Amino acid sequence: MTTITRGWGRLTLPGKVILLTLPVLIALTVGMVAAIVVLGRPFVDLAASNLEVVRFVLAATLVLVLTIPTAFLIIYMEMKIIAQMNLRIGPDRVGPYGSLLSVVHGLKVLMKEDFTPTGADPLVFTWAPVVTYLAAVMTMLVIPFGPGLFGQDFDIGLLYFFAIGGMSVVGLLMGGWSSYNKYSLLGGLRAAAQVVSYEIPLTLSVVGLILLAGTMSLNQLVLNQSGWFTDWYVFQQPLGAAIFLIAATAEANRTPFDLTEADSEIVAGFATEYSGMRFGFFFFAEYVNVFIISALTVTLFFGGWNAPFPWPWPIELSIDPTTWGIGLLFVVAIAPIVLTLLFAIPFWIASARIKGWQALIAGFVVANLFIVGLLGAWAYVGLDWVAGILWFMAKTYIFVFTFVWMRGTLPRIRIDQLMDFAWKWLLPAALLNLFVTAAAIVVVKS
Repeated sequence: MTTITRGWGRLTLPGKVILLTLPVLIALTVGMVAAIVVLGRPFVDLAASNLEVVRFVLAATLVLVLTIPTAFLIIYMEMKIIAQMNLRIGPDRVGPYGSLLSVVHGLKVLMKEDFTPTGADPLVFTWAPVVTYLAAVMTMLVIPFGPGLFGQDFDIGLLYFFAIGGMSVVGLLMGGWSSYNKYSLLGGLRAAAQVVSYEIPLTLSVVGLILLAGTMSLNQLVLNQSGWFTDWYVFQQPLGAAIFLIAATAEANRTPFDLTEADSEIVAGFATEYSGMRFGFFFFAEYVNVFIISALTVTLFFGGWNAPFPWPWPIELSIDPTTWGIGLLFVVAIAPIVLTLLFAIPFWIASARIKGWQALIAGFVVANLFIVGLLGAWAYVGLDWVAGILWFMAKTYIFVFTFVWMRGTLPRIRIDQLMDFAWKWLLPAALLNLFVTAAAIVVVKS
């Protein structure tokens, strides 16, 4: 017993943690394997008889999980891109090129004290960020990320998007009213006025597109834009696309329309009294909204997952590794070794200073990159959903970059300019676009 105590005292803190958690992890793994062996068949049968329910639960889980890395990536983009625009380096210490600093910021927010101010309504104060965050997340259910990659394909998917997305202002108003702070109340009232004003031109801007497409299904809208980039709706609705992008920027409370949390005027607006995890929900919802608005813009006007040219062409890749037999063993076990040696030789010959083991490490890295590239090329050509999601993400993050760019360059406008622009310019322009589109459809059909 004394020996055990002495050995325990000599362990470092990480050693003690590993020693305590390792048996628990082993027990959980054994228990999970046993449960799968004993109960696996009934669960499989239950899932097979309820595929729609399983698909919905899986889609909802994936959407929730997707929001976390999305928010962290956009936060990192803001820090790095704006720093480069200001001729600074930006994050460069935590992780490769500072890429993990946004994760540290997220964890820092979650670890801070969660404080409820005196005089606030605790129930409404607590639920406000949840409403805002879930309103953003639920809209992602109808966004098609690729062929067949969507949570649900509603016939009224676009209407669902606007209905659920509009609920985010309810959370902002709840947070502003319940905080018992005049600046928070001003931020909540601004959010309500801003969303009500810009929701009208935002909705009207896509009515012309609906008239052209004859559907509100986001999946069908993307299918209608397949082919060359000239088939994208942005060339048929340029004014509608411009109005949509401006109004969507205001809906997402992004610069130059971030009047709801204008720190130079009303401290932090609706989020003034929030801290800890509840502030983190508001924080995450803002960046998730940037991704959602960019994704919806791509879906409606820029072809969705479709490439700007007809690619991939119809190529049949009749490669079935299960029929290779002993050849599959060669590919999996021997081919990486052979490629490592082949790629190591140039490094070894290039300089006498490079030792053999260093050349082997470099060859191993290059060989793995080569294998990953081959697998990626094969997946792009052979699997349409891989090509689709790559094009969709590439186009979406171009618009995310645009939002970050605007934040780093444009000044915040005044609240009266914000309201005047919505009612005096965007609304008449949206109505003009609608009437011109309807007249053009009547003329073409006649």
